[in-house]
Amino acid sequence: MPEWLQVADGGHELDTGVLSVRLALAAFVGLVIAGVFALSQRRPAREAIPLLTTLVLLTMLVAMTTIVIGDSVARAFGLVGALSIVRFRTVVEDTRDTSFVIFAVVAGMALGAGHLLVCLIGVPLVSLIAIGMGAVGRAVTASNAQRLEIRIGAARDPQTLFADVFHQHLKSRTLVSVLSAKSGASIDVIYRVRLRDRQGMFALLRAIQSLEGVQSVELRDL
Repeated sequence: MPEWLQVADGGHELDTGVLSVRLALAAFVGLVIAGVFALSQRRPAREAIPLLTTLVLLTMLVAMTTIVIGDSVARAFGLVGALSIVRFRTVVEDTRDTSFVIFAVVAGMALGAGHLLVCLIGVPLVSLIAIGMGAVGRAVTASNAQRLEIRIGAARDPQTLFADVFHQHLKSRTLVSVLSAKSGASIDVIYRVRLRDRQGMFALLRAIQSLEGVQSVELRDL
């Protein structure tokens, strides 16, 4: 085998058969994790595609990273230093997204290290729990639940600003997240809401848009 395919320390050649099997399994497990996420999440499919791709690629990349590191502490620290330049700026709106990212990382590490039994037991078990909890979440969040996104000035208090409008038009509301926008000049407030009257969505949007300090408003189905 060419020298450039040999491991730097110890002189042992890479077993291409084992390497191929581990990466193929990592791709398969990544697809399984992505499939479980797609089945258990409640957002529109088009919004989940980027994370689905990330889960598959992340599982494979972590498996490759674990294979590269092996038992070498020096390579481990070297990779930590090299990867520390990466900055993730995408806001994670749902804590489940973070859980699935960790799921992919653990599965990739297990496959890369050759611990197949961890995946054989852990992946199906976690998948069943995720799908079950996703079904419970969809049952609790009925089909009439919607996602309300409002952008307001940073100086505004959403709790007092929307109180009267929400009381008039909404049956229930749950604050999902509050995000900074426009370099801190604005705030994006995201709610999960249920309308008192499904036909009253336009009245709700007009009422919110008429409030002082509201820059934009969007209402869509979950």
